[in-house]
Amino acid sequence: MRYLLFLFLMPFAVAAQDAFYFPPNNSDDWETLSFDDVGWCEENLPALMDFHTDQSTKAFIVTIGGKIVIEQYFGNFTADSLWLWNSAGKSLTSMAIGIAEQEGLLSLDDSSADYLGEGWTSCTLEDEALITIRDQISMTSGLDDGVIDVYCTDPECLTCLAEPGTRWAYHNGPYTMLDEVIAEASGTSLNLFIYNRISQPIGMNGLFLPFGYNRVFVSKARDMARFGSLALRGGEWNGTQILNAQYAYDMVHPSQNLNPSYGYLWWLNGQSSYMLPGFQAQIPLEIVPTAPDDAYAAIGKDGQIAMVIPSLDMVVVRMGNSPDNSAVSTQFVNQMWPFIEDLFCSDIAESREKQISLYPNPASEVLNIQGKLPNEKFFVFDGFGRVVATGNESFVDVKNLPKGMYVLTIGEQATRFAVQ
Repeated sequence: MRYLLFLFLMPFAVAAQDAFYFPPNNSDDWETLSFDDVGWCEENLPALMDFHTDQSTKAFIVTIGGKIVIEQYFGNFTADSLWLWNSAGKSLTSMAIGIAEQEGLLSLDDSSADYLGEGWTSCTLEDEALITIRDQISMTSGLDDGVIDVYCTDPECLTCLAEPGTRWAYHNGPYTMLDEVIAEASGTSLNLFIYNRISQPIGMNGLFLPFGYNRVFVSKARDMARFGSLALRGGEWNGTQILNAQYAYDMVHPSQNLNPSYGYLWWLNGQSSYMLPGFQAQIPLEIVPTAPDDAYAAIGKDGQIAMVIPSLDMVVVRMGNSPDNSAVSTQFVNQMWPFIEDLFCSDIAESREKQISLYPNPASEVLNIQGKLPNEKFFVFDGFGRVVATGNESFVDVKNLPKGMYVLTIGEQATRFAVQ
């Protein structure tokens, strides 16, 4: 809740801007703001850049009011280099579904079988007919995510496990079938639909690869920044409402009660609990405790991130690799945000509680807790939300913990770690 104060503590240089800036299409021109313009502490920038260097980042962009404040590329990666969005592309597909609905091409409550045909799953036809497009974009299809190949879209890989809407599971197979829903509803390919409705109007380039698993979107870093600005503006671009404002709102708010931290293929901060891929437990914390409560993000494997923070009029883009190799790199965002916050030169940044950090991560024998005060009690939760360790020490003995992802909490701070 402390992040609600940011609007009052951020320097008013940004708020004084006349209007949101939209970079011109078909141009490399993009207006910038200096650290002096936004009242940030430039002396804290090297720590942020060191973090990204250590984390194998390739591109990092921060915009305020649509203008670039930070744009950095690492190694041989440049502004013209292409990179995979991985699952961050799901959020782009969500926008495409919203546009298809506003054009009357489909309804979220239509049965998916209306577009995919009977037998797109191996469920009974009666059960299959209950799965809707809304279920697909909310990850509540009820199809079994425990199959050997979660990317498989063949009917034999798509089996009914629960009634639609009663079970949340991050399942790539049903998501990927949204491509076919859009194609059937619109009479064109997913790439052409997105190009005509989103990419061309906002000057974004890129495409979904027509091969490989999960049909991954590829673009330059600035293209992802344009997409983030479109989301920040509630689907509006330079005076044109590209995405229906009501859908744009619903898209970045809880889509169901099972995992309140998930909208329509977007991850949401500031909620009471969250679930992660591969687990059926609600963890009673917000998904990125270090970040503002109103943040929401398109997040993909290895730390592909388009993060939107409306209270700060900010978009954060990150492309690259990530040591945690997680399917959805929320832990990366959790580690990155304090370095961004340190740039703000606000009372909140200066009074922020010392953040705990864990090392080595992943751990195999002992996990050290750096920044922990004496007598502070920690709790370790497994993927099912069970407390598997607790204590007052500055380390955790993990030798007897099964391999997997865990959450360590101290007070209101929460940090994820892996055991290998």
